[in-house]
Amino acid sequence: MAQAWGGNISMKIRALIFDFDGLILDTETLEVDVWSEIYSEYGFEFPLDLWAPIIGGGGISEFDPALYLRQIHGDSLEVELLRSRHKHESNQRVHSEFLRPGVVDYLNEAQRLKLRLAIASSSDHAWVDAHLVRLSLIQYFDKVICSDDVLPGRTKPHPDLFLKALEQLQVRAEEAIVFEDSPNGVEAAKRAGIFVVAVPNPVTSKLFIKGENLRLQSMADLSLSDLLINFEVK
Repeated sequence: MAQAWGGNISMKIRALIFDFDGLILDTETLEVDVWSEIYSEYGFEFPLDLWAPIIGGGGISEFDPALYLRQIHGDSLEVELLRSRHKHESNQRVHSEFLRPGVVDYLNEAQRLKLRLAIASSSDHAWVDAHLVRLSLIQYFDKVICSDDVLPGRTKPHPDLFLKALEQLQVRAEEAIVFEDSPNGVEAAKRAGIFVVAVPNPVTSKLFIKGENLRLQSMADLSLSDLLINFEVK
């Protein structure tokens, strides 16, 4: 169910900007699930509160799950082996993960309405581009903006990725809508001055997200056409 937003909104929307991890493909829940299983094997609960600042952003937390597990368990654990295991198991699962509900419907409707589309992700191009190609989504997007495209340390919650997307799409902030799943992403969009729709996944729904203009449990809960009824789209 959609959480409504207040105020009278009348503007020309020309572009939609999407996060990738956690919004289009829920890699974030997979990563947490694997760490949770590893921690459980050693008798510990994975500390989501320490992991949370990392989600959707970069460079704002020094938390290292493998190093932390060794610290609370004992020095006998091999940190690199833990990291390698997590990466391997996460990568295996992500290739069998489905797109989040409603994503393709939004992309098809956006194309029908001739809206410009972009990805703005704190992940790098090697990760995002490969998955967009694998999932047959790359053709939908006019621009793909990743961590490689901004200065080091300037991914979300900094606004740089969204500002770069606006620049490359050649639209103003008030002519775009951002779709995000995480606190870092929502904050970045708000700093860029863009209307933002939060669509949390099972992990980010447990976090404190603030500042969004609208919240959906799923894009399948509200069609793009119904969302845009509150905007003047030409």
